[in-house]
Amino acid sequence: MPVMPRPSILSVEPYVGGESKVPGVNRIVKLSSNEGPFGPPPAAIEAIAKAAQEAHRYPDGSAKGLREAIGAYHGLDPARIVVGNGSDELLALIILAYGGEGTELVMSAHGFLMYELTGRWAGCQIIKVPEKNLTTDVDGLIAACGPRTRLVMLANPNNPTGSLLPQSEVNRLRASLREDILLVLDSAYAEYVEAPDYDPGQALVDAGGNTVMTRTFSKVWGLGGMRLGWCYAPAAIIDVLNRVRGPFNVSAPAMAAGIAALAERDWVAKSVAHNTEWRARMTQGLTKLGLTVHPSHGNFLLTDFGSAEAAKAADAHLRSRGLIVRGVGSYALPTCLRITIGTAEECQMVLDAMADRPNG
Repeated sequence: MPVMPRPSILSVEPYVGGESKVPGVNRIVKLSSNEGPFGPPPAAIEAIAKAAQEAHRYPDGSAKGLREAIGAYHGLDPARIVVGNGSDELLALIILAYGGEGTELVMSAHGFLMYELTGRWAGCQIIKVPEKNLTTDVDGLIAACGPRTRLVMLANPNNPTGSLLPQSEVNRLRASLREDILLVLDSAYAEYVEAPDYDPGQALVDAGGNTVMTRTFSKVWGLGGMRLGWCYAPAAIIDVLNRVRGPFNVSAPAMAAGIAALAERDWVAKSVAHNTEWRARMTQGLTKLGLTVHPSHGNFLLTDFGSAEAAKAADAHLRSRGLIVRGVGSYALPTCLRITIGTAEECQMVLDAMADRPNG
């Protein structure tokens, strides 16, 4: 009889990232992974190259310099920050540490797929709550929590829908959950939000001992390839995460890149201004073509083509032009494509391609 893993492991379907190649097409424009359109900040590129000279040395396992840089940038206590190999690693560590066999993880129906995959890996029962107009239903999340619920996962803004819960609703959610339920606020797209009352999670973390905020350098900072994320949490949760994470879970080049990126103070403003402008232009242009574009607070647009067949045809047409976007059938949204906001040229290429698609 072969060696077998825990049964819950075999229920996990491997995560499939955004594609980056189309056979037979020379120039590829990748708009499938919500990457920053401008690449990494120049100072980060220099820091990565410099760090390569010391690649034979182990990195600082405590990531002291990076935690201090993050703390200074955001006004947070570095002692309550843990960095990870992307925020995906930190989300996994949180779920593994606080979930497990016999527990429940509650999430929105179209929430980030990694919550479900990691939850299954941990052995949690996954409870998906239907959304209202592709927006998280707070009352539904609250009602779904039972005696075995230990984790509620909320991406705000949410990927792939782009929707944003008002801060009052996030506060109401936390106030309505039991004290022994951990609320995880995944704020990967926080920098793109322009709502005046928005808080990515630090206020709720500071208000109690049962909320965690996760963040990433993969989006606005353009460091997806470095795999760098971080979380801010109560001291007791930080202690747990430091016990279960790998001793050198973030590479020295990634830490150097993060520190250098944070020092480029105009980077976020430039990136967000571009995103705001072209998110509106893309929304208007696609809407004029008769498509449904859901309101987005991230650096992408969820566009509905009306049927799964039409979405596949549009995807194929874009690919023929070298434009790779993301089908979201795995999120139970088969009629939609998720389109990252790229450079001005790339966005215009999408609009032009959509305007002359067959039966468009």
